[in-house]
Amino acid sequence: MRILFSSTPQHGHLLPALPLARAFRDRGDEVAVITSASFGPLFAAEGITLLPVGPEIPELLAEAARLAGVDDPTVPDPAVAAELFAGARIDLTADAATAAAREFGPDLIVAEATDYVGPLVAATLDLPYAKLAFGPLIPAQFTDVFDAVAERRYKERGLTMPRPTWYLDPCPEALQGPDWQPPQGRLPVRPEAHRGPDTPAAFTPATGSGGARPKVLLSFGTHFAAPQVLRPVIEALAAKADLKVTLGLTATAADYGDGFDHVEFVGFTPLAELLDGIDLVVTHGGAGTTLGTLSLGLPMVVVPQGADQFLQAGAVAGSRTGVAVMPPAGPDAVAEAVVEVLDNDEYRANARRAAEEIAAMPSPREVADELATLIG
Repeated sequence: MRILFSSTPQHGHLLPALPLARAFRDRGDEVAVITSASFGPLFAAEGITLLPVGPEIPELLAEAARLAGVDDPTVPDPAVAAELFAGARIDLTADAATAAAREFGPDLIVAEATDYVGPLVAATLDLPYAKLAFGPLIPAQFTDVFDAVAERRYKERGLTMPRPTWYLDPCPEALQGPDWQPPQGRLPVRPEAHRGPDTPAAFTPATGSGGARPKVLLSFGTHFAAPQVLRPVIEALAAKADLKVTLGLTATAADYGDGFDHVEFVGFTPLAELLDGIDLVVTHGGAGTTLGTLSLGLPMVVVPQGADQFLQAGAVAGSRTGVAVMPPAGPDAVAEAVVEVLDNDEYRANARRAAEEIAAMPSPREVADELATLIG
């Protein structure tokens, strides 16, 4: 079989798709990914073909702001988000993506939850497509805005936006909302903490530090880890725990200044390689970080910064696998939440129960086998 993945060119959208892409690859299927050229090294290391199509995020964001009539694209704005994912990306990517897909000749397209190029290619080439979620089901009041922008682009091309045949769901039911109903075609698939190409998947709960001082991982992902955001949090936490702080893609330890005892800064590192020996994760609430952390039974403090992170924060708080610190609460509130979670065994117990539920979900390989059977 030939499987084509399609994704917005951001780590938080691409990395959760890697376990399923690897599963198809290991079956012996031909696997390719449509996204921007900057992800070439990632997929080369995986032995997965990259079809480098479309601009990088800065160009997409600038065009989205122009289309939405907004001067500053860095300020959160639903209109800019809709144009980014469903407007500008279709405008600047769809034609080249369709040409690349036609040459590749896929039997199935797998598109991440906010990708509208993959479904457009599927509609153009009359192919089945599966939507791959990366967290709790996104409520319709958010997706309807994106869909409306995308539908106009589809209509301009004489297309109707297709419904996915399968909804691949990595979110355990414990983290879904109270009114959640399984989407049509739902196939649960076990999430994994992101790991390097030579690191085996881990399903045993992470062991804590066992030291006199707790050890906390502070990770705000690749897009939100600005020193001006993290430094006040580090200052509030450094007296309470040993910290491991991820730097994102561009920052260095020097950007944070001096005077930090009990703080270790690390560059971009797969999450699975960061969690052993950790007692608690403080995170922005990216879906991959959230589900990856829970897959190893660790509680969290979630400090959402934007996008779908508020959904993950609500899911963590609702499941009592951690505490959500919602803006405009500041670093002191984060520190108080860390103390609450570390001092209350209920959070770790709930996180371990979530890990057990995740471990019982079908593996990516089982889902790949099932999809292959369904496609025939």
